[in-house]
Amino acid sequence: MLEKPDLSDALLIAALRDEFALNVTRLTFLPIGADRNTFVYRVDALDTAYFVKLRAEDFQPVSVELPRLLYDQGVTQVIAPLHTRAGQLWSHVERFTLVVYPFVEGQDGFTVNLSDQHWIEFGRALRGLHSATLPADLLSRIPRETYPDMWRNQVREYQQRATSETFADPAAAGLAALLRQRDDQINRLVQQAERLGEILRSRADVFVVCHADIHAGNLLIDSAGGLHMVDWDTLILAPRERDLMFVGGGLGGDGHTPDEETALFYQGYGQTEADSLALAYYRCERIVQDIAAYCLEILDMTVGAEDRARGLHQLSAQFEPGNVVELAFRSIQHS
Repeated sequence: MLEKPDLSDALLIAALRDEFALNVTRLTFLPIGADRNTFVYRVDALDTAYFVKLRAEDFQPVSVELPRLLYDQGVTQVIAPLHTRAGQLWSHVERFTLVVYPFVEGQDGFTVNLSDQHWIEFGRALRGLHSATLPADLLSRIPRETYPDMWRNQVREYQQRATSETFADPAAAGLAALLRQRDDQINRLVQQAERLGEILRSRADVFVVCHADIHAGNLLIDSAGGLHMVDWDTLILAPRERDLMFVGGGLGGDGHTPDEETALFYQGYGQTEADSLALAYYRCERIVQDIAAYCLEILDMTVGAEDRARGLHQLSAQFEPGNVVELAFRSIQHS
């Protein structure tokens, strides 16, 4: 988020001292990320820096347990969370869950172009996740894909509001205009996601552990050129296409065409016959979910003005030529 949470710096510093034994010399809020429930900071403590994450509402313990396990098993592309004094991977401060990681200097894959080698390494790392053998207890606590209609229903409701309500807030008025302007495309996305989801729900596909939000913004390139997968809040057991849909789907940043990034990625991942129907479903459903999430933030004003303005810009860009909406419709044609 671009705006700080409703938590004083003094309380956060005290929690870091008491729970993680960090003697904080500087606390810096980082205005990054689009999740309204997540806030991040850089913490300097003597000669070491840390990345601190505050998670409101729907914290899932597996989101820190799994990356810790993968790192301990030698998956170097994962940044492992640190333990508290009591040996836990998280703590609490007021209404937030508090998680601490080593601070890795770098830029995400939207800020810096991924190299050929980065795409290959990304494929290798994601294959490691999809083929990981996990303890039964941890596996049982990861949500399973159900192809829900929740996001599609929400989008339909927001489309109705866009035609029947007047919005004074500039971002909300702009979003309502966008929903009206793109009504035909949005209806097609909703209808195709519904159709394809019903087909997938009737099948007995193999489920693997998926990151579920592994776009270029969640790939961190460190100062030495190393690649890291970050932000594990959306873990799910699903067909591997839940993650593979990001490759060649318009969410890989600049620097390569969709065909180029796909070819490089599968050099690392290994040759796999991705299911075209599942790819089409997830690419449509991802956009539908984004529309619903941005409508919640902007029309219902659940975030501040700066975040609302940024959200409108980001959603509008998805409908531009060559972006994710066009690529999703292209996937439908091949499904």
